[in-house]
Amino acid sequence: MAVEYSSWAPSRSFRRRASKRLKSSLKPTLDETQFQLAVSRIPPRFTSEELCNVISLQGNPLVCFELFNWASQQPRFRHDVSTYQITIKKLGEAKMYEEMDHVVNQVLAVPSIGSETLYNTMIYFFTEARKLTRAINIFKHMQNNRNLNCRPSIRTYNLLFTAFLSRGRNAYINHMYMETIRCLFRQMVNDDGIEPDIFTLNCMIKGYVLSLHINDALRIFHQMGVVYNCLPNSFSYDYLIHGLCAQGRTDNARELCKEMKEKGFMPSSISYNSIVNAMALNGEVEEAVNYLWEMIDSRRSPDFITYRTVLDELCRQGRVVEATSLLRELQEKDLVDGHTYRKLLYVLEDDYGNLN
Repeated sequence: MAVEYSSWAPSRSFRRRASKRLKSSLKPTLDETQFQLAVSRIPPRFTSEELCNVISLQGNPLVCFELFNWASQQPRFRHDVSTYQITIKKLGEAKMYEEMDHVVNQVLAVPSIGSETLYNTMIYFFTEARKLTRAINIFKHMQNNRNLNCRPSIRTYNLLFTAFLSRGRNAYINHMYMETIRCLFRQMVNDDGIEPDIFTLNCMIKGYVLSLHINDALRIFHQMGVVYNCLPNSFSYDYLIHGLCAQGRTDNARELCKEMKEKGFMPSSISYNSIVNAMALNGEVEEAVNYLWEMIDSRRSPDFITYRTVLDELCRQGRVVEATSLLRELQEKDLVDGHTYRKLLYVLEDDYGNLN
C-alpha cells in the first residue's frame, strides 16, 4: 500500500502559533523556595532602594520578575526609576522579552516616571531582541515626553544607528535602512541640536559605504573636522578604504591609506585585504604584492581569497614562475600552512595547468 505524504506547507500563522506553544512549554518555572527567601530579605514598609538591592543580588531573572510583581501589590509602595531599571535589565539580559515588555508597558503608562537612561535601556534590549519597531516606539515616546530628563540623547541615537546598520544583508536592504538613518541623523542635528560624536559619524560613513553611496561617505568624512569638530579615527579610514576598493577606486583608496598611516593609524586586516584584492583585480599586480608584504610586516592577516586573487592575477598575466615562487615563499615563511598551500596550488593548477 502506497503511503501518501501531504504537500501542504504550513502557513505563517500556523508556524507562529506552533512556535508560541513550543516557547510556552519551554518556559522556566518559578522556584518558590528561592522566591520566598528573597521576599524574606525585604524589610516591612520597604523603600524602592531596598527592593532594588534585593533584585540586584538575585541571580534568577524569573524570581526578579515575581519580586517586581509582588512589590507592585504591596500597599503604600510605588515603583520608581531604579526598580524599573534593574528589573528590565535583569529580564533583558536573560532574553525574557515577553516579561520585559510587561514591565516596559507599566513605565510607558506613567508619564511622570522615567529617565533618559531607563528609556535607553529599553531601546537597547529591544534592539538586541531585533524588535526595531518597538525600539522606535520607545524613541518616539521619549521625544513626546514633557520631562526634559527623558529626551533622546546622543546615546539614544547611537543605539538606533547601530541597530539599523546590523539589519542589512545586501546593498538594497542597507539602502532602505540608510534612508531611515539619514532622517534620524538630520533630526538629531537640526531638531534636537545634538552634536554628533565620532561613533555617530562613523555610523554614517559605514552606512553610506554599505549602501554603496561612497561619495556621501566621503562628504561626511571631509566634514568631520570642519563642520562637526570631530577628527576621523582608524575606523573612519577603514570603512572608506573598504568602500572605495569595492568600487575599484584604487587611486583614492591608496591616497587614504597613505594619509591614514601619516596620521599614525594602522590599516586593519579588512582594509589591507580590500586594497590587495582591488589592485590585483585592477591589474596593478606589483602594487598588490607590495601591499601584501606590507600587510604581513604589519602583522595583519591576509585571507585565502587575497592570496588566491594575487596568485591568479600573476598567472593570468603569464607570470606563472613568479606566482609559483611567491606561493613557495609564503609556505617557507610559514605564512600559509600545508593545507592552504596545497589548496592554492590545486586551484591554480586547475586553471592554468601544471605550475612546474
